[in-house]
Amino acid sequence: VVDPNNEPGINLEPERFKVDQEELEAMEMCRRGSSKSFEILVNKYMKDAYYIALGFVGNREDAQDLSQEAFVRAFRNMKKIRPDCGFFPWFYQILKNLCISHLRKRKYRNATSLDVEGCPEAEAQNDCFSPDEVAERSEMKDKVWQAIGKLDEKHREVIVLRHFQNMSYEDMAKVLFCNKGTVTSRLYYARKQLEEILSTRQSSIS
Repeated sequence: VVDPNNEPGINLEPERFKVDQEELEAMEMCRRGSSKSFEILVNKYMKDAYYIALGFVGNREDAQDLSQEAFVRAFRNMKKIRPDCGFFPWFYQILKNLCISHLRKRKYRNATSLDVEGCPEAEAQNDCFSPDEVAERSEMKDKVWQAIGKLDEKHREVIVLRHFQNMSYEDMAKVLFCNKGTVTSRLYYARKQLEEILSTRQSSIS
């Protein structure tokens, strides 16, 4: 088992959601009601929003609807955002809450059947346990996604953000409003749970 405080493969890429001048200006104009300026934010983050929603709810149509609804709600509430905090961490909370609410309403009926065919974000990482790398083997794909669906919300979201959005630990800390150590620990235990779930299923089959 890898020590979560000394984990290999940590992504040291530049911060993905660093706020630039264009975003600051767009946010300010949105606070004044400019829908045209909001398009800048939508175009910048709509792909991330869709794949995050897909990771949560496991259905392409639902992911599309939820990501669009999140943008609608974000625009309606732009006056509440603090521009210095950046758009995406704030927007992510709206999107996540919508996805969680959606899953609760359908009582997780389809939460364990994730549609990831053709998902470009599902690329292998170099972390200690890589569920997406295991999932590349077709005979394991369904089992891996069923296992991810059994994780609780906080552990499932770190798997989605790290492995299928390829977020750095720094960016994950921003959108989750916690420190990097918490992200590292949470991800460590999420992977550990996945390993245990998969091992138990494999043993029962054997």
